[in-house]
Amino acid sequence: MELLQLQYFRKVAELEHMTRAAEELRIAQPALSKTISRLEEDVGVPLFDRKGRQIRLNAYGKAFLRKVETALQALEDGRKEVEDMAGLERGRVYVATTTHKCFSDAIGDFIARRPGAKLHISQASEAEKTEKLRRGELDLCITFPPVQQPDIEGAAFLTERIMLAVPLGHPFAGRGSIRLAEAAEEPFICIRPENPFREMTDEFCKQAGFAPNIVCEVDEHSAVGHFLRAGIGIAFLPETLLEKFDAPFHVLEIEEPECLRTYQIAWAKNRYLSAAAKEFRDFIVQRFAPNPNLKP
Repeated sequence: MELLQLQYFRKVAELEHMTRAAEELRIAQPALSKTISRLEEDVGVPLFDRKGRQIRLNAYGKAFLRKVETALQALEDGRKEVEDMAGLERGRVYVATTTHKCFSDAIGDFIARRPGAKLHISQASEAEKTEKLRRGELDLCITFPPVQQPDIEGAAFLTERIMLAVPLGHPFAGRGSIRLAEAAEEPFICIRPENPFREMTDEFCKQAGFAPNIVCEVDEHSAVGHFLRAGIGIAFLPETLLEKFDAPFHVLEIEEPECLRTYQIAWAKNRYLSAAAKEFRDFIVQRFAPNPNLKP
């Protein structure tokens, strides 16, 4: 039984599709099929149920996958620990965020402070982040709301207000604050439903006693400013992003309900965290929270 066989098995088990697995592994599909067949011969039982081109992990495969995950995790953690001991890590850190824009300045400051750091920054959904942490594909992830799962640890490092932005000519534009219920009849520009920001703002509206009248949905906050300038509607905006908008609009603080979101930097509880990853984690927490209560 070879290490490569186990890595290939894990990918096929994840995707349950031989062709897609071969594409992601960048090998020929017949070669991958042959590797999986040899592994099944070594184990002594079929690990997948096959029907035509369909392939599904069976009960044997699910039991075997749990042990394979544990073995590959231990080997990867061992490699990281030895590299740290030998001084070979050279600052490699794999981090995922939902959006890069909120933390680009902080990440830039870290790189300036430690020029030798090798940061690999990617975007991922909240569900993808936690799975990648567990598999060791990520060292850390920046997420909101905070992950509350027994095998994931995290440190909250930033809580920001969510503001209500309105066009300059809007009747609310002369005010500094508002109760959200006052905006119940207003047209809203919103982030698409698959974004956790949308889930959060829908909940704010629910607490205020209404469902938002959505007239425009966008993929990113950067698009909101254009529609605000056109006077199409009003929108929720995070406090930390306001300075990044060049479109003119007026911002109000929401008095009721309390509209806040908290960011967390998270890591897998039972995986080895390299010295470089710990340094980046601590830098982010200290950058936003001067006196963090962070476990080593």
